[in-house]
Parts: sequence; structure tokens; C-alpha cells
Amino acid sequence: MAPFLLFALFPFFWMLITSLKSNTELYNVNASPFSIREGATLEQYRLLLKDTAFLLWLGNSAIVASVVTLISVTASTLAAYAVARLRFRGAQVFGMAIFLTYLVPPTLLFIPLSRVVAFFGVSDSMWALILTYPTFLIPFGTWLQMGYFRTIPKELEECAMVDGATRIQALVRIILPISIPGLLTVAIFSFTLAWGHFIYALAFISSAPQKVLPVGIATELIRGDVFFWGALMAAALLASVPVVIIYSLFTGRFVAGLTAGATKY
Repeated sequence: MAPFLLFALFPFFWMLITSLKSNTELYNVNASPFSIREGATLEQYRLLLKDTAFLLWLGNSAIVASVVTLISVTASTLAAYAVARLRFRGAQVFGMAIFLTYLVPPTLLFIPLSRVVAFFGVSDSMWALILTYPTFLIPFGTWLQMGYFRTIPKELEECAMVDGATRIQALVRIILPISIPGLLTVAIFSFTLAWGHFIYALAFISSAPQKVLPVGIATELIRGDVFFWGALMAAALLASVPVVIIYSLFTGRFVAGLTAGATKY
């Protein structure tokens, strides 16, 4: 486990060490990159919090990621249940088409999506991201939950419907409580991808008050060929904290949902 642990923790160590160095030591080519020789300082964090709108970007990212996660989980759950449980012509083809949709790179989609964003009048606002992020999150969530729903015996909901429950009631009262690991897996993936997505946020938002973390950090702390490495590492470290907390709280259920959904289709 030691090599894997080192591989996973080294980026955080590097960000922490770099963010605690002064600019003098940071740009000294003779200084050791793996240690702090001249004393730790918080000037990089002060620069980040005082001279940039980092807290505003953090709030924007939290709003966008939360709303998009709710939309994506809801839509993908209904779509996955329909494909996995309902018998209709072309269900298997439809399931494969969903997965192929997820494989289309965002670099090809942001151009037609920009016309959609302009049509709805949400350009240069967080609503543009809320509208476009589900286009790549819903296919992935649907594919993952299709496999998970197939691991749940059909007899459970059939018994509920024999007792008078409707299809929706059986889904809500019987299937969803059992599917918590799968739902959490989709929610964590959706939140993580929405939290760190860059291309759509860069293409659809230009005003500083509407920016999210990835775009705000990249555009405000990289100016031409000048990189504010200390502040960049501080921002990257602080931006990773919410994701780390989410993963640490739901690791067990996340692994269970991921393995179940990935091994049966």
C-alpha cells in the first residue's frame, strides 16, 4: 500500500509545501523544492484571499455543483430505472447509446452548446453551467445506475406492486432505499466533475463575479507568462478540501456502489 499512498498524497504535500513558502524561497533555483528552509509563511494565502475573489468563486462553484448534482442524480435515476426495469423495444440499444454519448469529448460539444446557451439567454451566468453540465453527467450517471439496478431482484418491487403500489411508489419506497450506495456514487462523481470542470466554464463565463473556481484560479493567478505559483498552490489545496471531505465521509458506500454498478450490465 505504501507506493499507492505515496502516489495519492504527494500532490497534496507538494501543494502544501509550495503554498507555505515565501516568494524569495519559491523562486530561488538553489532552494530545495521538498522542504521549507526560510520559515513557513501565510503570505500566499493572504494574497489569495485579499487580492482575488476566491471566496466568491468558491461559493459559485458550490452552488453550481450542488444544483447540477441534484439535477443529474434525479434524471439519471429515472432514466436508468426505465432502461433496467421497463420492457420496451430498443432498451439495450438505448443503454449503449447513453454510454456512447458520455464518450463524446466536451471539446466537440461546447460549440453547439454555446448556441443553446445563447438561445436561452443565460450567457455569462452560472445558469449556463447549470444548463450544460448535465449533458455529460446524466449519461454517466445513467450508465452506472443501470448496472446497479440490475443487481437488485425484481421480485422486491413486483411484490410491492402486487400489494397495490404503483411503479413510482415501488421505486421510491423499495428500490431507492436499497440503492443508496449507487445514488451516492453518482452524486459524488457528479459533484466532483462539476466542481472541477474547466472547458464549459471558460467558454460560457467571462465576468469575474460569475466565475467558478477552475476558471477564476486560472485566469486571475496566471497573467500572461507570469504564474503566481504560491497562490496557485494555495488555491488548489483549498479547492480540494470539500471534495476530500465528501470522499472521506462516504468511502464505504462509494466503493460498494461503484463496484456493483461497474460489474453488471
